[in-house]
Amino acid sequence: MGMTTRTTTTKTTTMLDDFLIRAALAGVGLALATGPLGSFVVWRRMAYFGDATAHAAILGVAMALATDLPVVAGTLTVALAMAVTVSTLAARGWAMDTTLGVLAHSALALGLVAVSFVPGARTDLSAWLFGDILAVSRGDLLFIWGGAGLVVALMLWRWQALLTATLNEDLAHASGLNPARERLVLTLALAVVVAVAIKVVGALLIAAMLIIPAAAARGLARTPESMAVLASLIGAASTLGGLQLSLWQDTPAGPSIITAAAVIFALSASLGRMRRG
Repeated sequence: MGMTTRTTTTKTTTMLDDFLIRAALAGVGLALATGPLGSFVVWRRMAYFGDATAHAAILGVAMALATDLPVVAGTLTVALAMAVTVSTLAARGWAMDTTLGVLAHSALALGLVAVSFVPGARTDLSAWLFGDILAVSRGDLLFIWGGAGLVVALMLWRWQALLTATLNEDLAHASGLNPARERLVLTLALAVVVAVAIKVVGALLIAAMLIIPAAAARGLARTPESMAVLASLIGAASTLGGLQLSLWQDTPAGPSIITAAAVIFALSASLGRMRRG
């Protein structure tokens, strides 16, 4: 009897460790991409842009469930369509605060309505809204790290051009760069991150994962490169801290990760204020 109990306990512990390790790896992989990309989102004041793209992912989920396509394909397709639409409207001089507000909330509402028509999808809705990082599979891990690696490679390749276009578009033109092309690079990277992150933190919290670690890093970093690296480290620390909080207090994992990031931001802001004083 004692042997059976010990065997059962060992199996339970192994399963617990296994899915926690996968969850931690998924969050760290996502943080590698959100660090540099989130820095550009903060520098360019693209927070609402990220919200619009992320909210549109719910519509992609509904389309994928209705057509029996992989959810990843649906979210990536719709996120790309939304990002390109927003980028095109911005280039044509539309008032972006109002336009993004309309697009973001309309896409989210339309996605939620569309999901309600898919049989059996309602029970899974919270996972797509707030993430389900504890249910990440090995296949999900491959996709998350593959997508994150693609975004990081894209950022490294276009880093100097993106930075120049962000600082001054006239300077970018004088250097032979095309700011519109650099905006498109950020647009594509953002769509990929949305598709990667929806399983981890959900459509409603993706923008927070982009913005909060980067905002926390901004007060501590001295160079753009150090800010991007520090943002990734803060994102990874937030993931591990949030998962630990979720394990201790039985709180939702996705919101717990963002809560940990918010605490780090508050500490960073206080430290930055002390240094300036």
